[in-house]
Amino acid sequence: MPKLITTRTRIADLGKPRIIVIGGGFGGLEVIKALKGQKAQVVLFDKYNHHTFQPLLYQVATSGLETNAIVAPFRKLFGTQSDFYFRLGEVKRIRPEENYIETSIGGVKYDYLVIATGAVTNFYGMDEVAKNSSSMKNIVDATKLRNKIIRQLEYALLTEDNEVMNSLMDFVIVGGGPTGVELAGALTELKKNVFPKDYKELDMRQMDIHLVEASPRLLNGMSTQAGEKAYRFLTDMGVKVHLNAAVKSYDGYEILLSSGERLISRSLIWAAGVKGNPIAGINEAAITSGNRILVDNYNRVKGYENIFAIGDVALMEGDSKFPKGHPMMAPPAQQQGRLVAKNITNMIRQRPLKPFSYFDKGSMATIGRNKAVVDLRGIRFQGMFAWYVWMFVHLMSIVGFRNKVFTFFSWMWNYFSYDRSNRLIIGRNEEKINQDELTKQGV
Repeated sequence: MPKLITTRTRIADLGKPRIIVIGGGFGGLEVIKALKGQKAQVVLFDKYNHHTFQPLLYQVATSGLETNAIVAPFRKLFGTQSDFYFRLGEVKRIRPEENYIETSIGGVKYDYLVIATGAVTNFYGMDEVAKNSSSMKNIVDATKLRNKIIRQLEYALLTEDNEVMNSLMDFVIVGGGPTGVELAGALTELKKNVFPKDYKELDMRQMDIHLVEASPRLLNGMSTQAGEKAYRFLTDMGVKVHLNAAVKSYDGYEILLSSGERLISRSLIWAAGVKGNPIAGINEAAITSGNRILVDNYNRVKGYENIFAIGDVALMEGDSKFPKGHPMMAPPAQQQGRLVAKNITNMIRQRPLKPFSYFDKGSMATIGRNKAVVDLRGIRFQGMFAWYVWMFVHLMSIVGFRNKVFTFFSWMWNYFSYDRSNRLIIGRNEEKINQDELTKQGV
């Protein structure tokens, strides 16, 4: 009879300060890299065994990149770093009074704790929308969305009912930020360059791509000029942009907007917002709006001396330039991660801490082939040159040399061939539609 598997962390006590990092996103990775060579034991907990380059998830979802182009295993990234430990597990609760965390694989003590758990999709309390829509927060989500996009076109071939066919071919993206804008542009390129060759029996003029944004403009985190240019790019490409319109309900088929307009689609992609992903056990007084953890200007969680929070899950008060907290993007998380590593080292050596000051390098978004918008410090530009800048910055930011090379050649192939190589349905058939559903009776 086989022995029962008992779960425990099996992390040896090395007699060194133990620094536990929860989450291997952009911030968590920077903490671990910056602690290399320090006389400390560094432990990373994550429920996945890899880092994901989230800004390019939409390219996996739209068949532009293979999944392995934007993921990097933690053990490969830090395999040569001494006194580093990775444990595949989910942290369930923090017990600050004991310097202890409870995880899905057992408990372990810490001397210093860094919470880098990022954000989760925010559906603003609309359970029906959450149940029936798709989102993109990890590589599994992106793969499922790719499966759905391709499968919907396959099903559209099986019906002669025009209304059902349109519900399968039309896509609605909610959220006019960078993710929504980039996804709308990528779907439009599929419609123009790829799907007509793959689905000759379908009239691609019947495929509509809608982008729904609750505010009066797109790309609210960027300049007005960038938002207006993105709007013109998308509308010229055929995307139907709905401004000042919020989703009120979605039952998997019909979408009701606050403007009173109704859209019919079996594919609603939610990119309309995120909220922090804190861990149970933190004092509720430290949890603020957007489910983020309040931190001081050293990124220490309010009320604790040895617990830090960084990135999307953290909200730092006192920065006059960002009174509502720093943007929930990669650069603030990376800069905070590097500084927290230095400050923990300073605490171990009993040196004074350094406050965080965010250096905003700017932001950018791509809309499609030769189309992008870029806001840098004092410089704004759009079009083809912006597109080259966007590609270069993202290529250099991808973790791992192999991934950079793979992504570069994938982009070159896509650009010159007007094709997407990874049009695969992988995994279980999660969006099964029976014969009745291909008629109006089943709708």
